[in-house]
Amino acid sequence: MCRYTLILLLLAFFSCKENNKKNTNKVAEEVSISTNSDSLIYPEETHFKSLRQVTFGGDNAEAYWSFDDNQLVFQSNYKEWGVECDQIFTMEKNEVFENIKPPMVSTGMGRTTCSYFMPDNKHILYGSTHLVDKQCPKVPLRKNGKYVWPVYDSFDIFVADLEGNIVKQLTNEPGYDAEATVSPKGDKIVFTSDRSGDLELYTMNLDGSEVTQITDELGYDGGAFFSPDGTQLIFRASRPKTKEEITEYKELLAQGLVQPTEMELFICNADGSELRQLTFLGNANWCPFFHPSGDKVLFSSNFEAERGFPFNLYLIDTDGKNLKRVTHGETFDAFPVFSNDGKFLAFSSNRNNGGTRDTNLFIAEWED
Repeated sequence: MCRYTLILLLLAFFSCKENNKKNTNKVAEEVSISTNSDSLIYPEETHFKSLRQVTFGGDNAEAYWSFDDNQLVFQSNYKEWGVECDQIFTMEKNEVFENIKPPMVSTGMGRTTCSYFMPDNKHILYGSTHLVDKQCPKVPLRKNGKYVWPVYDSFDIFVADLEGNIVKQLTNEPGYDAEATVSPKGDKIVFTSDRSGDLELYTMNLDGSEVTQITDELGYDGGAFFSPDGTQLIFRASRPKTKEEITEYKELLAQGLVQPTEMELFICNADGSELRQLTFLGNANWCPFFHPSGDKVLFSSNFEAERGFPFNLYLIDTDGKNLKRVTHGETFDAFPVFSNDGKFLAFSSNRNNGGTRDTNLFIAEWED
């Protein structure tokens, strides 16, 4: 399943707050006074030199920078933009979408996920279910009383131009193919697929050729990103160990479902060698992204939470040392992505949402 839809499912599963959602225009009015204000920054968030909110409604996430850092591509289910479920949008780095709809670059059909810029800054790739069903697929939340999320076998990976025209289909295997990102070197794509019978990482060339399996351990390997020099991969994974856990994992996967509440971070070389576990924190540790130095990883976790929330951002060295908390919210901060020049951080947050469950995009000036 996409990294992004976890927002909706985690909020539904963990949150104990009532959803007293207000009128969208009223929310926009309430939050507009702090759009460009440092009041968005909590006192302990010393890595943020400044912070601005760039969306104001719906669930917005997975904002990824173009290779020249001038644009971002992200996904949203904001009903005011005329979509029924996640679709892909682009924005210029200095834009703010308060009562304004950004350009949509997906087809508007099916469910989309995990977009990413191609090296030419003129094309994007993303996963979509539209070839199998033009409608939004259902999102189950529970199976036998337990929290689950779907890995739709209708997902394939496509390349489109910035006008929304699909120019190439990169995957055409039966089953789930999604969660694709591009190496900063501009030569490889990493993605998640269940074509082997398990959810593993694969790499391929930009044209979809030379597909190579990277991981082969039982469990859900996903949300992978390359290091700045393209030599390593960071990702999150589940690792069922006991007989009962393994049986449950396999039975759910056969139904296109997984349980994402226990995940740790893993790191390996880009060819899959020297695989090792990076975190041993418990609960859900996910959406990792390399610090521009390549020596640290920024990720989201709820390991300090007693009831599943909040999720905050943390830094950890690639040797597993010097764990440090970066954000200090009481709800949800996730999907951190550094610009290629290392000056800015895009992430998603529930902060400043007027008491709704809206998840919006924020861009911070980063300082070490």
